[in-house]
Amino acid sequence: MYPRNHLDQLQTQGASSLVLLVTLLITIIKQKMMSEAFPDIPVIPYEGSQSKNPLAFKHYIHNEVIGGKTMKDHLRFAAAYWHTMRNELIDPFGVGTSSKPWDDRSDSIENALRRTEVFFEFLHKTGIDYYCFHDRDVAPEGATLAESNQNLEVVVEKLKELQGQTGKKLLWGTACLFTHPRYMHGAGTSCSANVYAYAAAQVKSAMDATVALGGEGYVFWGGREGYTTLLNTNMKRELDNLAKLLHMAVDYAAEIGFTGKFFIEPKPKEPTSHQYDSDAAACLNFLREFDLMDHFQLNIETNHATLANHSMHHELVVAASAGALGSVDANTGHPQLGWDTDQFPTDIYLTTQIMLEILRMGGLTQGGLNFDAKPRRESFEPVDLFHAHIGGMDAFARGLKIAHAIIEDGRLDGFVSKRYSSWDSGIGSKVESGEVGFKELEEYALSNDEPSVESGRQEMLENLINEFI
Repeated sequence: MYPRNHLDQLQTQGASSLVLLVTLLITIIKQKMMSEAFPDIPVIPYEGSQSKNPLAFKHYIHNEVIGGKTMKDHLRFAAAYWHTMRNELIDPFGVGTSSKPWDDRSDSIENALRRTEVFFEFLHKTGIDYYCFHDRDVAPEGATLAESNQNLEVVVEKLKELQGQTGKKLLWGTACLFTHPRYMHGAGTSCSANVYAYAAAQVKSAMDATVALGGEGYVFWGGREGYTTLLNTNMKRELDNLAKLLHMAVDYAAEIGFTGKFFIEPKPKEPTSHQYDSDAAACLNFLREFDLMDHFQLNIETNHATLANHSMHHELVVAASAGALGSVDANTGHPQLGWDTDQFPTDIYLTTQIMLEILRMGGLTQGGLNFDAKPRRESFEPVDLFHAHIGGMDAFARGLKIAHAIIEDGRLDGFVSKRYSSWDSGIGSKVESGEVGFKELEEYALSNDEPSVESGRQEMLENLINEFI
């Protein structure tokens, strides 16, 4: 479709200049013969901050080096298949408005395969290197599990072919264990052992697909793993069974040679009134309780953080402090709406905070910044998909540059280090090393004057951040 390094490959094989030229011409003709879904949209260029072109990057330069790594390596952008290709822009009060001329809205394999072509054209034109999917996004659910598995295998072969042609990669895969009515009581936490077995089989198939596509991670998002009322819920049994499912996934990963990372994605509510993976701290507690910390990291989403009454910054720090920040769903919510609105991130303060924490932990490795986001219901034309992703990519490019500059400047981290300097020596150092107890601390306190404290300088630090933004 969009061959990568085609001439380089031929040159390596010793092909003549004439063969190179003919091959290139054939490639171009084949591309032109294909029906483009976005014929009026070019590969998005970088034109700089003064550009007025809505289909151009103002800040994102994929090969610009920041702190020893290119922007694309720092940011590891991914497009979400479910939003980009499948979201109809439905809201709680209205039907879908999305215009997708290439999609006949059927559940046929032919339509599913056509979507993959369109998706990789979109990835090519935006310059996004990765993608993420649920199994039921890319392939239709069949009348039986066997039929669903077969459908997924067919589409995975097509995705593998497109990856080979373009160099695009799968960031992570997952199974949709929340949409079908069978999962109304949960999947890994279902009160039905038969539903649980079905969910496990679906996870197995999705993991097989992820490995076949060279996925760098696999995500568990417990969309129905919670309860609506405790009156009909055996919480201990549900949590024990969910942990068993995750241990089975770890064991199966070893069998099939999956070397990627497992991620859990916290979310506090919607659809259940209480979800077991409600925030980063709850997920970490679960992983520690059931001996899964060595195998799982967290995939943190901004909109989920705010629904949990946390800031995204808080959730990132909680995860990173535990050595468990693995990946990020890059979106935001609406401050006046109480549900998961999945809007594209355009707030530079937000992207700066995210990139500060990512840079401080040394960067993302097998995770990335996945745009789990959709245009607004009123932004229904295909070009709006491009406007939305361009805005998100530019916002994170600015956040990266600002965060790097703040770290290089040193004043913010220096202030925090000085604020906690009493722990670096003396009694503070002895506390942290476990050398003292209550008696020693009492003796120390009795022999010293009233402790003095210093200002936290919050306003000064906020002003410091504004210097860079």
